[in-house]
Amino acid sequence: MNTNWMSGVLKIAAIYNLLWGVCVVLFPNHFFELVGMEPPLHAMIWQGMGMVSGVYGLGYWWAAQDPLTHWPIVVVGFLGKIFGPLGFLMNYVTGKVPFGFFYTLITNDFIWWIPFFMILREATRKGKIRWI
Repeated sequence: MNTNWMSGVLKIAAIYNLLWGVCVVLFPNHFFELVGMEPPLHAMIWQGMGMVSGVYGLGYWWAAQDPLTHWPIVVVGFLGKIFGPLGFLMNYVTGKVPFGFFYTLITNDFIWWIPFFMILREATRKGKIRWI
């Protein structure tokens, strides 16, 4: 299978994560104001998430050079994109976060599920990943 599309997806993910991270660090209250949520009491926690997102972006960029070899970076990203929505769901159900926070999940998590899964499936098929 041609890995050009995989590299392209990872480069787009890298650019997105870097931009999102920079925006969150520089403008930590913007998203909350946009969706009508109370900004966090300690903006540095949200800014820390922005920093983590930027670091993921660097990892995705490096993984784009050879997606099947650098599958561990894709796994870490994929897990984050699964656990993030689960964390949201737990906090939403318990009333700790309003539904407006859901909108971050669309571009930060959901749109990456299928391509990241397909990269990992191909890495498994090629024998790069041994799950057990």
